[in-house]
Amino acid sequence: MSTEAIVRRRRVRAALGWLRVVLALALALVWWTELRPQELGGPADYVMVSGTSMLPTMRTGDLVVVRRAPAYAPGDVVAYRVPEGDVGAGHQVIHRITGGSGDGGYVLQGDNRSAPDTWRPTDGDVIGEAWVRIPRAGIVLQFVRNPFFVGPFAAFMAAGLVLIRRRPAEDPDA
Repeated sequence: MSTEAIVRRRRVRAALGWLRVVLALALALVWWTELRPQELGGPADYVMVSGTSMLPTMRTGDLVVVRRAPAYAPGDVVAYRVPEGDVGAGHQVIHRITGGSGDGGYVLQGDNRSAPDTWRPTDGDVIGEAWVRIPRAGIVLQFVRNPFFVGPFAAFMAAGLVLIRRRPAEDPDA
């Protein structure tokens, strides 16, 4: 291989390295500003749909990214925590607003339900409005969080780190 080809190859590798860094920084910035969970001070939260109350709009196993909004109105699909003092307090529910207000409590109902929810969450109970729905992603996340997956996966990764040898660097003089 000629010296010119080696220099060209090194420049391409360096450019690709910088491109990876810029891409990683851009992805981190998008995550920080748009997708950071509310527990970390961000605008988003993640809700896994379970049950049939939102059929056909949402199905069991769908992952929904919700974001805080300045106000909510009838027709909005929102996730909320069951208010303190009520049966099921703290559980997350994702349903459509059909009436009410943030101060007096919203009236919510699942798209596949004939009656409204018994809870009347206020603005403080609302986690956010549905922003993005990722079909079936919740099932994958549930699987990945399972200890029967995590244990073997961690063992596989540890074995891989021990057994894999680094390739020797290319000798430019060869």
